[in-house]
This record gives sequence, C-alpha cells and structure tokens, in this order.
Amino acid sequence: MAPSEAVAGASLAVHEVSPWVAAAYLVAGACFILALRGLSSPATSRRGNRLGMAGMLIAVVTTLITHEIASLPEILVAIAIGGGIGFVIARRIQMTAMPQLVAAFHSLVGLAAVLVGIAAYLNPGAFGILEPGGLDILKGSRLEMGLGVAIGAITFSGSVIAFAKLNGNMSGAPILLPARHVINLGTLIAILVLVNLFHWDTPALFWAIVGLSFLIGFLLIIPIGGADMPVVVSMLNSYSGWAAAAMGFTLHNTAMIITGALVGASGAILSYIMCRAMNRSFISVIAGGFGAEAGGGGDAVKTDRPWKRGSAEDAAFLMKEAEQVIIIPGYGMAVAQAQHVLREMADQLKAHGVRVKYAIHPVAGRMPGHMNVLLAEANVPYDEVFELEDINGEFAQTDVAFIIGANDVVNPAAKTDKSSPIYGMPVFDVEKAKTIFFIKRSMGGQGYAGVDNDVFYMDQTMMLLSDAKKMVEEIVKALAD
Repeated sequence: MAPSEAVAGASLAVHEVSPWVAAAYLVAGACFILALRGLSSPATSRRGNRLGMAGMLIAVVTTLITHEIASLPEILVAIAIGGGIGFVIARRIQMTAMPQLVAAFHSLVGLAAVLVGIAAYLNPGAFGILEPGGLDILKGSRLEMGLGVAIGAITFSGSVIAFAKLNGNMSGAPILLPARHVINLGTLIAILVLVNLFHWDTPALFWAIVGLSFLIGFLLIIPIGGADMPVVVSMLNSYSGWAAAAMGFTLHNTAMIITGALVGASGAILSYIMCRAMNRSFISVIAGGFGAEAGGGGDAVKTDRPWKRGSAEDAAFLMKEAEQVIIIPGYGMAVAQAQHVLREMADQLKAHGVRVKYAIHPVAGRMPGHMNVLLAEANVPYDEVFELEDINGEFAQTDVAFIIGANDVVNPAAKTDKSSPIYGMPVFDVEKAKTIFFIKRSMGGQGYAGVDNDVFYMDQTMMLLSDAKKMVEEIVKALAD
C-alpha cells in the first residue's frame, strides 16, 4: 500500500542505472520484505513498520537524487503538503474507521498510477522513455503502461465504492444490475483488447482504456455485499501493487517494480486466505457478493423459538466463577467502540484468577486484521490473542464463551446445513462451551449472511441484548460490586 503509493508518485526512470542506485533500491527492497515479515505478527509489527518506513525513505531519496524531474523545492513542498494531510488524518481517525481509511488510501494509490501513466503518455520525453529517434514511447513499454493505467483506474473507482459502502454513504447490501455478468465480462474483454492494440499510436485507444477501466471498477464492487468487504479490501490492496509494478516496468524503475510486486503478491495471498476462511472462491466474490442470491443482509426468515435473556449480573457472576473465558469479538464491538472497556472487563476477570483468551476469526470485521488492530489499540496482550485454528479445540474445556458483536463466525450452520450460504466456512465451536453469553443489539439482526443462528436458542446461551459497550460497562460494574 504505502510503498507503492509513494514510489508511484515520486519516482521516474532512467535507462542506465549506476551500481550505487541499484544497491540502494536493493536495500530498500530488502527493507520492504522484512517489513512484511514483521507485520505478520502483532509482536513484531512496530519493527516491521519502521523497516518499511526506512525502505521508503531510501527509495524516495535515491529517486530524487538520481533523476531530473522537477526542482527540489517544488517536490519538498508537495511532500510536505501530502505528508501533512496524512499526519492529520492519521491522528484524527478513529480505529473503528480504519477499513474505510484503508479503502481511501487504496484509491489514491490507483489514482497515482493513472496520473503517472497519463503524464508519461502525454510527455514521454520528461520520463526518459523515448525511442532512439525521439518520436514515440518505447513499444515494449506500451503494454505495461496500458495494464498499469487499467489496473490503477480499476483500483481507484473500486476503492471509492468500497469506501462509500464501509463509511455508510451507500448501502452495504449488494446492488445487482440486470445482466451484470455479461456487462462486466464484455467490458473486461474490451479493456484487454484495447491494451493489446495500444501499440498503435492512437490517443483514442489510451483514453478508452482509462474510461472503461474506471467504469469496470464501479461495476465490479457495487454488487459486492458487506460480508465480502474484508476480501474486497485485500483484493484492492493487491490491485494497487500490480498497478505500481506495471508502471515501474514502463518507467524502468526498480523500486516501483519491487514494491509493487511485493504489495501485489502479498495482497493476492491474503485474499486467497480470506476466501478460504469464508469458504468462498475469489471468482465468486468478484462475480457478485456474499449472499447476494441468498438474500444476504438480514432478510432471512427466522424461526420463532424460545431463547433466554441474561443480564450483566448473570454474566459477571458466571465469568468470575469460571476457570477460562474465551472472548470472540466481531464488527459489533468495533461499531460500539467497546474494545477498551472489554479489556477492562478482562483485567478484572484475571484479577479474580480467571484465564482470559481472545479468539479472532480471519474475516471478523470489515478488513483483514480489523479485530487485531482494535485489541492492540486497547493494549490487549498479544499472547492472549489467538487465531481460529489455534484456539478452536479449547471450547470444549471452556467455561464461558463471550461473544461480542460477532455472528456468522460462530454459526454452527456452517458445519451442519448444506443449504446455508455459509456452509463449509470455518467457524468457532462455541456451542461446545459450558455457557455462552451473546451480546447483540436485538434478536432481529441476522448477520451479513442473512441466516438465523442456532446458538441464540441453545440451552447454555444467554442473550445480552444491548449496545455492546453499554453492556460490557454494566458487567464491569457488576464485577467491581
């Protein structure tokens, strides 16, 4: 994300690269690789971020020193403006709004690739990519330029729609256009044909690629519903990397190629992992949205079965007497901003000798790692946070499963009901716990998949119907009393 964006906006190309420049870009690339390695674990994420920042600094400084692109004061002013805006946004943004912030940043990466491609096409001489005769862009670079501009435009327009859905500016429900598959496939084929024909010196081809790519970005993301947003965010991250890499080949810039390839590959791998965690194929996500044909969005018919309502006092008493409590957070916790008071509750339980663990599903929340980020903000110890495969076997020996704002990731229908849209999706075995406390606002909401949850009606389940933060605050008060 950040490496490809900065390099795309700052770097230009030369044909002959000195050994020192190549070595500097190599060091920067090594820093980016180590940064990704560090970001794979919460315990090493700070070091990973610092390495990524160091690599970016090396790449940008090397580019500025070795290329004649513009006056240094102009560049420094641009960096100061952009950096200032980013600093203010980062300081003011709430952690619960991180998914839409990431989507917005992805849109800027894609737009940067498009603008660099347009500038190189209109003024190739300034980028050092003229033919020996100085008449045209190198034909070998036109394919990469067309692909870079196309992927960048798709990333921009798709990220704008993702931002609007995540930020509540438009409905998170799938918007299904008539004959959308035919329209999307036809548009994609037209873009590929135009890119292949881009070796002809026809400006209309270039602008047609740009226009159709912006259009297909909108068309691809509009039909995708809220449950697929984690995959969409990861997918757009991958797109932004490939756009930067393609522009790097066009401009013969090693740093852009390295950073773009790293971001593109890591985003693609993460998208694959997310799809597996949802029992979804990448193609099915792109084709239309989770539960789109199954009525996703909470409109499923619910059975009128008996359920038990609990209270904060019930939860406080039973959890204080427990040996182990496993907390399963979801998007409801993020919306209520309950992570800090949740950690306070866990601290009180630990003071009573209770062992507390947090179980994080790969697709919990609205972006990859959403729950991990929120818990880290609340200073939850890293060694108390576990992934699904590491903790699922412990529910049978757990006294209390405390579900706060999650739904589909604890729904046993994924294991038993072949007609369910979430069938085959790995979920937590919360039904094996001795007692289940389930916090949700009301019995009406059914999660993004739009299916009822048998956990609501189990004998060991007590429903805590309230705002997540308010309910946990009441539990904390009851524990103190």
